[in-house]
Amino acid sequence: MNSAFSHNPIDTPSQREFELRALEVFNHPEFQQAKSDVARFWLDEVKPSADARRCFDAAFEEVCFGATIWSLNQDPMHPAVVTISRVEHSLAGIRIPGSRWGIDNPDSVYRVIPISGAHRYRISGRVAPHRLTENYFTLWDEHMATVDVLSGKDLQLDEQGRFEISVDAEPANGRVNHIQSSPEAHQFYIRDVLQNWAEERVNELSIELLDGDGSAQTRDFEQDLQRAIKYMWDYARNTTRWNRQATDKPVNAFDFKIDRDVDGALRNQIYIMGQFKLNAGQAMLINVDLGGADYFIAPITNLWGTSNEIVAQNGSLNLHQSITNADGTITFVVSVEDPGVHNWLDPDGMHEGILTLRWAEFRHGRPEDTLQASAQIVELDKLDVYLPASVPRVTDAERRQQLIDRAASYAWRTAENS
Repeated sequence: MNSAFSHNPIDTPSQREFELRALEVFNHPEFQQAKSDVARFWLDEVKPSADARRCFDAAFEEVCFGATIWSLNQDPMHPAVVTISRVEHSLAGIRIPGSRWGIDNPDSVYRVIPISGAHRYRISGRVAPHRLTENYFTLWDEHMATVDVLSGKDLQLDEQGRFEISVDAEPANGRVNHIQSSPEAHQFYIRDVLQNWAEERVNELSIELLDGDGSAQTRDFEQDLQRAIKYMWDYARNTTRWNRQATDKPVNAFDFKIDRDVDGALRNQIYIMGQFKLNAGQAMLINVDLGGADYFIAPITNLWGTSNEIVAQNGSLNLHQSITNADGTITFVVSVEDPGVHNWLDPDGMHEGILTLRWAEFRHGRPEDTLQASAQIVELDKLDVYLPASVPRVTDAERRQQLIDRAASYAWRTAENS
């Protein structure tokens, strides 16, 4: 098997090219004017509280830049592997805005590839030695409904960990690593999900069109600009629509479950959404039963569809980052002030937000009946009355080390290859 990657598989020449092109479109005066129009529309549509408004500007920049970079990779005759939903980083000294949106999962590296069902493609790649708990090559139609999907666990590898995936409209007919497309096939949405941020790396990936004419791509800036503006409007409208799955329900409860493979949701993954609203001095206790899942994450997002600070703060916690109770359940505490427990979900100073709890990779294919999440609002100064003594606490020094380790484990994702 191959040795550990010494580089960042995200920072490819193609990724750099798309990020710089996206920055050019993003900074164009016409895009910036449209961005102002979308901002006015969205704020009027949502009518946010002061808390939600406070994080709008930073989140909105990411949503708009995310729309831009995704919109540029739409040519199935010149497909590229492009990573979306990144945090802010630098590229040769140039600031690249973050691109998170759509209720992003901080554990996930999302990559997109445009294709046409009328053509044949080959996806080539290499896995790292520490295989991912969850990795899916999902082929979508233009409405984010699944055409076909291949689990990374089913990939056939050579002795160096390399693989090739054939993509065409024909059945596999004995071919390994095959994904069958269709006339409706529009793009790949590839999720590499990391539980141990420090040790795991995403797959290396490249794409090749096998039956094209080999002509060079000719880009039209005006077309790129108008497509990016359209995507920006779509992102704002879609985020509000998705959020309503939680915001139209009672606050501080988890009673909306997503279990489907349309509208961007992943087949065989369970999502339970809820909206929290805390008064000063309050905390939310969340108790989670894994229901046989090998993967779980509790991420906080804002009304604009982005996670807040996830690198230097506990804006999310997954199974690897959390400490389970003796019975295998997990107890989290959501509060603005540090409650002194290990499993603190930090809302970055906000008293409200959305939690999209995610379970996946069930040992028996589907979740056990015990899968559930429940919430309770308590006064923070009475936390010990409601929180079992067995739930791990942390000292100030231990919290500082937890956050130092967290930031260090994320750093490779924004590192530049030499």
